[in-house]
Amino acid sequence: MTGTPNPSSTGSSSPVRAQTKISVSDPKIMVNLLGAKDEILRLIERTVTSDVHVRGNEITITGEPGDNATAERLFSELIELIEKGETLSVDAVRRTLRMLEENTSERPAEVLTLNILSRRGRTIRPKTLGQKHYVDAIDENTIVFGIGPAGTGKTYLAMAKAVQALQAKQISRIILTRPAVEAGERLGFLPGTLTEKIDPYLRPLYDALHDMLDPESIPRLMAAGTIEVAPLAYMRGRTLNDAFIILDEAQNTTPEQMKMFLTRLGFGAKIVVTGDVTQVDLPGGTSSGLKVVREILRDVEDVHFAELSSSDVVRHRLVAEIVDAYARFDAEQEQAANSVHAVPGRAANGRAQRRR
Repeated sequence: MTGTPNPSSTGSSSPVRAQTKISVSDPKIMVNLLGAKDEILRLIERTVTSDVHVRGNEITITGEPGDNATAERLFSELIELIEKGETLSVDAVRRTLRMLEENTSERPAEVLTLNILSRRGRTIRPKTLGQKHYVDAIDENTIVFGIGPAGTGKTYLAMAKAVQALQAKQISRIILTRPAVEAGERLGFLPGTLTEKIDPYLRPLYDALHDMLDPESIPRLMAAGTIEVAPLAYMRGRTLNDAFIILDEAQNTTPEQMKMFLTRLGFGAKIVVTGDVTQVDLPGGTSSGLKVVREILRDVEDVHFAELSSSDVVRHRLVAEIVDAYARFDAEQEQAANSVHAVPGRAANGRAQRRR
């Protein structure tokens, strides 16, 4: 790729417009860069401020120098992704654009090609800057809390790091746990044995394991105790040495359960706690251990709180918009409640006026 700026002025009162040309020598890279039916090119044209034109193996960017530089950097990152073996998708382009807008020191091409785990041609890697920081925090700290909405990869990436550590013999076992919170039905009234009643709570963890390991090896590893999937109550009274321990759905722990779990930490062990503080299923009036622990441990060394947001959602595009819509709704509800409480007697006065 080569860029050739060609500044030209259209008048003293008009902003200076310039041209930058990018030559792509490999036709296969150009085909990938444009996308099927030019869908990636159309996305770029809609997103960047400068005008973008493609002819043959040459991309011409026309606009103000600063806007051209942004567009040129975007093309540079996308071309590097392709050169590293990636097949571009619309989602990958959107994530690259978002990272460039955040103007951080990390390059999108480096973030999006950071391999954590590979199996049968499928690679697990962070897909956003927030996910990259989360993965780095797991490497650098003994206890990490991954807090964020659904679809941000909190549990999935933690499990990939656990499998990576097991394969590298950094730990000798993986322990996956969740609180079995009653969501609408009491466990005692559900059919089956205790194991059958609890199994639905743990099913998402089994599903993720099947993505990362050969399915036929999982029963063997579980029988040997190398991988353990169990409800949180089974952790009480244990000390977990030389293990990678993941507590999922931690917003549904009580403060007492959170303390019990964290104090299971043994030598050579690492803990990752994941949860979404906006989706607490605990009975009314019960505090979430995940909310409380941030205040208790925020200044403790070797404990890290990774905050993920809607910009880190890697599911369908609408999921991020749904998360944001609910956040706005909750904020409006809280503001309305606070305004009512701030004016004593307001509700009563309103009722009195309606009666008159």
